[in-house]
Amino acid sequence: MTEATYYFIGIKGSGMSALALVLHDLGHKVLGSDITQYTFTQKGLAAAGITMLPFDPANLKPGYTVIAGNSFTDDHPEIKQAKAMGLTIYRYHEFLGQLIKGYTSIGVAGAHGKTSTTGLLAHTLSGVAKTSYLIGDGTGKGVRDSKFFVFEADEYRRHFLAYHPDYMIMTNIDFDHPDYYHGFEDVYDAFETEANQVQKAIVAWGDDPWLRKLKAKVPVYYYGTSDRDDFQARNVDRDTKGSSFDAYFHDQLIGHFFVPLFGEHSVLNALAVVAVAHMEKLDAGLIARELGNFGGVKRRFAEKDLKDMIIVDDYAHHPNEIKATLDAARQKYPDKAIIAVFQPHTYSRTKAYEPQYVQVLSQADQTFLTPIFSSAREKNGNIRSEDVVAQIKGAAVIHQEDMRPLLKFHHAVVVFMGAGDIQKYEKAYESLLNEESFTK
Repeated sequence: MTEATYYFIGIKGSGMSALALVLHDLGHKVLGSDITQYTFTQKGLAAAGITMLPFDPANLKPGYTVIAGNSFTDDHPEIKQAKAMGLTIYRYHEFLGQLIKGYTSIGVAGAHGKTSTTGLLAHTLSGVAKTSYLIGDGTGKGVRDSKFFVFEADEYRRHFLAYHPDYMIMTNIDFDHPDYYHGFEDVYDAFETEANQVQKAIVAWGDDPWLRKLKAKVPVYYYGTSDRDDFQARNVDRDTKGSSFDAYFHDQLIGHFFVPLFGEHSVLNALAVVAVAHMEKLDAGLIARELGNFGGVKRRFAEKDLKDMIIVDDYAHHPNEIKATLDAARQKYPDKAIIAVFQPHTYSRTKAYEPQYVQVLSQADQTFLTPIFSSAREKNGNIRSEDVVAQIKGAAVIHQEDMRPLLKFHHAVVVFMGAGDIQKYEKAYESLLNEESFTK
């Protein structure tokens, strides 16, 4: 790729910031614009010396190649200015679809588990061969002369149809975007369309009934713990240090693997990584070594100790993700109370999954909900957090201005979950906790 200057409109977005880091590492000049409010993604951008500017059409210069975030319409002042100047403009997914063509590309798609699996795959392959990667937690790395390019493939608005990867891991199909998709059949149609753009093979979770229906031009290999799966995890052992298993391909032992992660999904994610590595004929011993030293990804069961409490930050916002996160907390801390603090994300999702939220959040020892996070695409709705907590025994709504109800818990685990701005509630709680004087 010839050296160029790339200007990102919405550079702090999780995918956008990751792509900016990739292009910076590959030797290009990168800068961009976004809101001035601090976001967790800007730390990596600042560390790389990438300029972040407030939105302003005057930022655009002749010769820039513009990459616009998918959340910005063509009416955005900077996009209008770029068009007026005749600059080359790509949408994020369009540009990524072009970028991956020069590598053995491996995408990770699915309603849940994309970021965790992408991060695990990127880490593992990086320890074995030159690998560039783009992860949905804002992490990106470009390595010159890479063999592999690992990336997260988002199904929202069918954006992943811009990709024609060599391999695709599909973790599950779920009706996760009721503001766009019309139902499960519509989501399945998008996944099957993408499956028919894959060049070599698909690795799909065997317990997903929708993925079991896939018809594609390339082989579909299923992974899981069932005898009908092509790649199978056997002798699974989950304890307070992590998860281990033996991996088989059609009754042929590949090897024994350990990953320092928690929850049933951690075994499945690791098995998917093993499956791709096996198809690429990578050394199983090296794969086991790299899986064993994985440190996790941002906002996926990220932990900290404060006073006598363990605080977990997680992106979980769908009932299945919440279930997996609470399961992971139970595995790692079987003797501690688990306190869930959940920020519902969008009115449409909360309404669509109200019964499921009630069911999974009831599994915590104590549950709090914040007010619903309303995105730019939804201004209001006919549901409130109060409607959900009324159906959960002992649950309550909690507000950023008063996080004191959490102070009654000691020697426990507080799990903050959400895809909006849940971290402001976490920070408010941490401030209160630091002010408290008590003996452990």
